[in-house]
Formats: sequence, C-alpha cells, structure tokens
Amino acid sequence: MNKYKAVIGLEMHCELKSNSKVFSSARNSYNEIANDNVRPVDMAFPGTLPVVNKECVRKALLMSMVLGCKQPEYMYFDRKNYYYPDLPKGYQITQMHDPVGVDGEIIIECDGYEKTVQIHDIHLEEDAASLDHLYDVSLIDYNRAGVPLLELVTEPCLNSAEEAVAFLETMRRIYQYCDVSEADTKKGQIRCDVNVSIMDPDATELGTKVEIKNINSFGNVYDAIVYEIKRQSELKDAGRYDEVVQETRRFDEETGTTIHMRSKVDAIDYKYFVEPNIPKYKIDKSWLMEIRESIPMLPRERKAMYINDFGLSEYDAGIIIKEKDYADYFEECVRLGMDAKTAANWLTVQIIAYLGKHDITLSDFYLKPNLLKQLIDEQVKGTISSKQAKEIFFKALSDEKEPKTYISKDTAQITDKAEIETIIDTILENNQSQIEQYKNGKTNLFDYFVGQVMKETRGKANPVITKEILKDKLDN
Repeated sequence: MNKYKAVIGLEMHCELKSNSKVFSSARNSYNEIANDNVRPVDMAFPGTLPVVNKECVRKALLMSMVLGCKQPEYMYFDRKNYYYPDLPKGYQITQMHDPVGVDGEIIIECDGYEKTVQIHDIHLEEDAASLDHLYDVSLIDYNRAGVPLLELVTEPCLNSAEEAVAFLETMRRIYQYCDVSEADTKKGQIRCDVNVSIMDPDATELGTKVEIKNINSFGNVYDAIVYEIKRQSELKDAGRYDEVVQETRRFDEETGTTIHMRSKVDAIDYKYFVEPNIPKYKIDKSWLMEIRESIPMLPRERKAMYINDFGLSEYDAGIIIKEKDYADYFEECVRLGMDAKTAANWLTVQIIAYLGKHDITLSDFYLKPNLLKQLIDEQVKGTISSKQAKEIFFKALSDEKEPKTYISKDTAQITDKAEIETIIDTILENNQSQIEQYKNGKTNLFDYFVGQVMKETRGKANPVITKEILKDKLDN
C-alpha cells in the first residue's frame, strides 16, 4: 500500500447524442468516411454564423440537474481564443464564466463503499476535429469538428485509480440511462484528462499536479493513474520530489507509462471572452421544470428497486444495472409476469455470457423477453427440465426460432408420479445388490439410482419427483 495520499481530479469529455452538431446543421453521427459530416459553419467559411442546437442545451441542463448542480439564469457561450489547429476558425466555442452547471455532487460505489464526488462544473462546448499523425504528414477529419461535447470537471477529491474508474463508469451509465449519449469509448465518445498529485497523509497542502491528456479508455485511465502515483512516489522517496513539476503528459499504451508532452508552469491564458456571434438568452423556468420532470429512473435508483422490491441480491442487481439494455430487458421480463429472480438468473448467467461470446448487444439478441417467457413458463410448469431449457435456449438462438417450436410430447418431462414410480419399482427390482449396499451405508449410490431412472426415461423424468420417490422407497 502506498504511504502517500493520492489526490485525483478528472475532466471527462462526452459527446452528446443529437441529430445535428451543436452549432451547425451537419449530421452528428459516427461515420467512417472522413470529412462527410461537414457544413460551411464547421469549415468557418466567410459569412457563416453558429446557431445553437436547442436539444444539446436541453441535454446539458438535464445532466446539470442530475448532478445536483446550480443552473444559470442566462445561457451564453464563451470564446476560447487559444489557437486550435484542428478547428478551421482557430478557436473553440465553449462555456467558462457561467456554465450550465456548477457546484454539484454524485455518489459512487467503489469496492463495497460509497463516496461522494464533488463536481466543480459541467459545460457545453464543441469538439475539435480528429488528427491522424503519420511519419511526415498529418491527416485531419472534420467529422468530429463541432460535435456537441459535455465536459465534466470534478474537484480534486478522488484518492485512487479504483475510485476514478468507478466515477467514470457511474457517469457513463448515467449518460446512457438519460439517453444523453451512447457513451461508447470504442467510438471515441468518451475521453478523459486526469490530474494526479501525491501528498503526505497528514499534509494540508496539495502536492504538485501533473496532467495526463486525452486518455481514451477506462482501463488506460486506471493504468495511467497507477503509474503516475508510482512515479511521483519513487521520486519523493528518493528525495527528488522537486523533479515532479507542473506539466502535461500523455499515456503510452505500449509501455504503460506516462510521457512528458509540455511544461505547464502557469495556467495557460486562453483569453476567454463572451462569444459575440451567439446572443445570450434567459432560460425559461417552465422549460427547466419540464426538463427536471423528464429525468428518468437512474441506475442507483433502479438497483435499490431491484433489491428492495424484486428481492434480487446486490450482486445480481449490480450486474443488471451496468448496462441500460440489461435493465430494460430485465424490467420487460418482470412486466410480462416472469419471476424476477428467475429472469435475473437467465440474464446474468446465460444471456450476458452469450452476448459476450458472440460479441453482440441485446438489440441483436433473438430471444426478446416475450420469447424467453415461453421457455421459462414451460420450465416453471415442469414441462421441461432446467437442462432441457438450456438446450432449447441455444437451439432457438442458433436457428432463430421460437422456443415453443422445440417443446412437444417427445421432449416434455414426465411429471406423472405413478408413471415415475412404476419405472423406479422396475429399476429397484433389478438392482437388489445395490440396494443392500445403500442400506449398509453406501449412500452415494442414491445418484446411481437417479441416473438409472434418467437413462430409462431418456432424461425426461422430473428430477425432483424422481428423488422424492426414490428416497422414500430406499429409506423405508
């Protein structure tokens, strides 16, 4: 365990879901064709002016409310007059002086405990284009230029890589549950800047802050923080803490290390001023109320409902809320009348494993809740065994046919007690020596008798009824 206290602050950038970009009519969608989602405003052609996307503002305000932030009276934007080579106009439109939300907080769960993370602010801005640096040339794709971006800035209140990742995962789920963003790291929709410093446990002043820029996965965030804490701690142990300077570094995935990019002795003067091309406007209170009323049930609330109302374990509830699709699927199962624990077991064990193995999502999964219900209903009625249910589950998925297609008299379980008893009597008559061994203490032969019944019935005898009758006859 590290003897120093780590202090971590995060700047999380998340691309919003909308039909068009934040200040232009260009499509806001993932596109592998470079420079296809582009309009004159994105290219800063003379005579063009930005127009604010109201839907992006609504989603930004919604997230501000979810995080318990204060919303501004007026909505306006600022110009960040720091040269952007990846924005044609050379500057970024963002929010600085009065963003959509300030002074919020969110509760996260990490390794069995809860922690309140303080939010400094959340603001709406435009994303920059993406650059691809080759050996002797850089290629630029303007599809991302102008994409609506929410930047969420925490206070320096996180103390481990585990807490940082737990916060990012919590926020990713909230973005998805609120339908604000797909929040897909594979599509580059989430990026993160990490600020790390260390200090003695009893110190009152923060150590020297080091910034790590543009980390594109939660795994890399974890590795970057762990490495940076180790690097700074080793320098401090060696009496060389003065070598820890305020700087910007990048994370190298191949080596798992952070590498110096540029010094940052003082805060950069971005020369912010109010964006003159976007008039400020007063935010209507009735609109704010409407937005607040549209906030859906969030992951934390759903988890509590699954545990308290549906009787799920904390473990199962935690797995189900990890993805909005899982939670929606589960709740649809319950709405259709399935037992909550049975539905949760199928989802967390069979379905999620199948999705991972075949690299698909629930939207591509053939057995929708109404089809899963066919299977579960027959298992509950005793028509098929749990083993048969699993076999039919995979057959239905492979052939993309309804489960009831595979359920007939030939596959149905034998549940008639008299019929099972007759079969058991015949087996016992033909296994007298095994009965004597059983009565003399070789009780593991019980499974042998069960196996004989299953062999005789080709696995169709109801196992519960079979065991009850066998136990009664062997013990008496």
